[in-house]
Formats: sequence, structure tokens, C-alpha cells
Amino acid sequence: VKSILVMAGSLKRSDPDAEEDMLLIRAMRDANVPKFLREDTTLFMALIQDLFPTVKIKEAINADLVKAIETVLTETGKQVVKSFVEKLMQLYETMVVRHGVMLVGASLSGKTTNAMVLKDALQKLKKESDPAKIADNRFINKTTVY
Repeated sequence: VKSILVMAGSLKRSDPDAEEDMLLIRAMRDANVPKFLREDTTLFMALIQDLFPTVKIKEAINADLVKAIETVLTETGKQVVKSFVEKLMQLYETMVVRHGVMLVGASLSGKTTNAMVLKDALQKLKKESDPAKIADNRFINKTTVY
């Protein structure tokens, strides 16, 4: 609950004019969806829709980070797959809120690639642009990845 409130507060500070219901839903979604399986995500989103039927959720996409991720994937000879980019964004959003993150999954499922591509994309953004383009200026360093 605390992480959701912290995330909602951060969203409110970044967009003070937004509706609080929408911000709270986004915080709940952003904090929980990365931890769910696909089937659970569908169920969770249906539950949110039932609880808040009149609230429209605005998507907040960090376009600069998505572009950097796609560039890193292309430069390293990997395919740009929408679901993989979404997982990278979920990892980033989770790292912004949580102090510790663990990537789990079957062998050869992309855990190391996920972490390394996100690290490289954040470093690329740090080199190319001003720090204000990345939320909270939280960059993944070598100790954070391991």
C-alpha cells in the first residue's frame, strides 16, 4: 500500500491538475501489473474497471526512454518486439518505486537481456540529453543491476 501511495504522490506532483482517481488507478496498475501473469493482468484490469467505471486512465509514456530502448535493441542486433519493450518499461517503473527488484523466470527467458538493455538505454539517455528527461533522475548503475 505504501509503494502505491508513494507512486500516486509522485504522479500527483508531476501532474497537479490530473484527477486523483485516475492517478490512484495508474499507481495501482503501475505497481501491480509488472508482477502479474498475463491472465491475472486481465482480471486485475477488469476489477479496476468495475470499481471505477467512470474514470478514464491517461497513459503516461516516456517516449524518450522507449526510443532509446528501441535504438539499443537495434544497435545490438536484437528485434524490437512491443511486448519486450513493455516489459522493459515495467521494469523501469518498478525500479523507480522499489528499492530492490529481482528478475525471475525460466532459463533463456530474457532476464539478463532485459536488465542490460534497460541499463544501456538509460545510459544512452544520460549521455545524450539533459537529466530532466528521465523521471526522478534514477539511472541504473552497475551495483543496482546486480
